Amino acid sequence: MLKTRIIPYTLHFKRPAGTSRGVYHDHKIWYVVAADTSRPEGWGIGECAPLFDLSCDYDENYEDRLSYFCQKLEQDGKLDIEALRPYPSILFGLETAMRQLEQGSFRLWDTPFARGEKGIPINGLIWMGDYEYMLEQIESKLQQGFRCVKLKIGAINFEQELDLLRYIRKHYGADRITLRVDANGAFSPGDAPDKLKRLAELDLHSIEQPIRAGQWNDMSGLVKVTPLPIALDEELIGVNQPEEKKRLLETIKPQYIILKPTLHGGIIGATEWIELARSMDIGWWITSALESNIGLNAIAQWCSTYNNPLPQGLGTGALYTNNIEMPLFIQGDCLWYEIKTKNEKRKVKNILHF
Repeated sequence: MLKTRIIPYTLHFKRPAGTSRGVYHDHKIWYVVAADTSRPEGWGIGECAPLFDLSCDYDENYEDRLSYFCQKLEQDGKLDIEALRPYPSILFGLETAMRQLEQGSFRLWDTPFARGEKGIPINGLIWMGDYEYMLEQIESKLQQGFRCVKLKIGAINFEQELDLLRYIRKHYGADRITLRVDANGAFSPGDAPDKLKRLAELDLHSIEQPIRAGQWNDMSGLVKVTPLPIALDEELIGVNQPEEKKRLLETIKPQYIILKPTLHGGIIGATEWIELARSMDIGWWITSALESNIGLNAIAQWCSTYNNPLPQGLGTGALYTNNIEMPLFIQGDCLWYEIKTKNEKRKVKNILHF
């Protein structure tokens, strides 16, 4: 018999995390446990981690909706994917809980990563802040051995942000360090072309979401003239039906898309995006979205099934003071899964008291 349990949890940032939309101090999430009552250790845990100012499925009734889908899962014994499409963070939590229940461990897919044989290349993320704080982060990431660095821009003066990028390029050429930037929609359609031109002079890999989402025609026009490859991120949020996904990509024709299962349709929905991108010769990579290590592990396990050579956006789990320990670690510029002999599932169970 299948039983579910919801465990609310609040993650606390070690330091306020800034984006162009504002600053995060904590992050409320919900863990979902799916258990087979006929087996004492027959359970799996998933993470529902919507972002209050970004997710398409977050509102004041979120926990009630999550409870409804948990009850429906208990009754049906399987997920109603079509009913869950409008609620990507809930879908992600439930599908990964069921996947772990089926697999019996946190190794959700059998890959070299899951066997501890191969790491996933990732970018080093530089959070917004004042000039000194961002410079401090850049130097730290480079010392750690990262070969791809991503800066969130759009919150401080654009000239200062250009200075930061020039600083990196002065010491590390494009042959040594790949630079990505994420504007989180901070540019206007009017000033975006000039800003993209100036950014392109610094040999950047790409820019994420230069203008705010929902302006398909403006974004399409920008993609046609940009000297810097554009990656869509927020643009994909709330676009949950396959035919609408196809229409968006055919309209905008971006150089890249970035997939976050919590925001972009769970594992199932993000997989659809990847298949469409491949069919249209659009590049892509996978990124976590401020999940705890429970969600990060599920995303990394799924990500490893693709063997995408581009640096992925994984590894945000170190941001929190009260994260759930998982057998994940960063070495150099790669995320690794460590094979341990002790019972990792029992450890998580004891921490969350279920």
